[in-house]
Amino acid sequence: MPVQVLGEILSIRKVGAYQAVTVVAPGIAELYRPGHFVAVQVGGPESSMLLRRAFAIYDVQSRGVYGGTVQFVFSVHGKGTEWLSHRKPQDKIDVVGPLGKPFRLPTTPVRATLVGGGYGSAPLLPLAVALRERGCTVDFVLGAGSADKLFGQLDAKRLAGVIAVTTDDGSAGERGRVSDVLPQVLERTNSDVVYACGPMAMLRAVTEIATARGITAQVAVEESMACGIGVCMTCVLPVRGEDDVTRMVRSCVEGPVFLGDRVRWDDVGTVPADALGAPTGGH
Repeated sequence: MPVQVLGEILSIRKVGAYQAVTVVAPGIAELYRPGHFVAVQVGGPESSMLLRRAFAIYDVQSRGVYGGTVQFVFSVHGKGTEWLSHRKPQDKIDVVGPLGKPFRLPTTPVRATLVGGGYGSAPLLPLAVALRERGCTVDFVLGAGSADKLFGQLDAKRLAGVIAVTTDDGSAGERGRVSDVLPQVLERTNSDVVYACGPMAMLRAVTEIATARGITAQVAVEESMACGIGVCMTCVLPVRGEDDVTRMVRSCVEGPVFLGDRVRWDDVGTVPADALGAPTGGH
């Protein structure tokens, strides 16, 4: 079960185009698994910004001088993240976590390729550590719009057997997108499974490439998750279940990690007519 903590910010620092926040959050760190996220209240207690902001967990320390800490990475997109970017050490923030369904780990050693877009690579780095602890070989494909928007490249190099880097503008690695180099990486590494986190268009492309090769893809979606606990219904998307029935599921509860070939990418943002409980004509 997730816990709610009024945590103290230990540090906040700029990392390329992003901000990395470490907050003392006892209880959350101890329950964390790679792929979990936290929901943070923004704007302060008097704010009119009622909805929390969801951030994938990048790192945890379950013990230490300050107790358990949680680190997450974010980019300033609007008023909420702008407010968060101006916090200082010793400020308090309200954090709920760990939330969501984490990545599923293999029970036997496999070769895994991890694909991250922008700061979507943040939750993949602790996943890589967990996979290596299980005897798995880990390879990385990291992509971003430009060099300053890549995240975790040095950590990935330390953890990976093979690493490929792409940027849209060619300022780091190869010019292009992760989907341009992923087929060659999968062929070279003979991967058994793909894990990915990043923009929806990237996740779709990664899923299609993996599926065409008979490789399972687990994707952590970046749908807008406002409440983080399945109440507000802002993060629903159509996913086929094991019974082949399409349901509108909540990214924050049933996800954010899904099997990529179960997500109906063509219908994201809509309620397909054949989805369970979809409105019917005349009603």
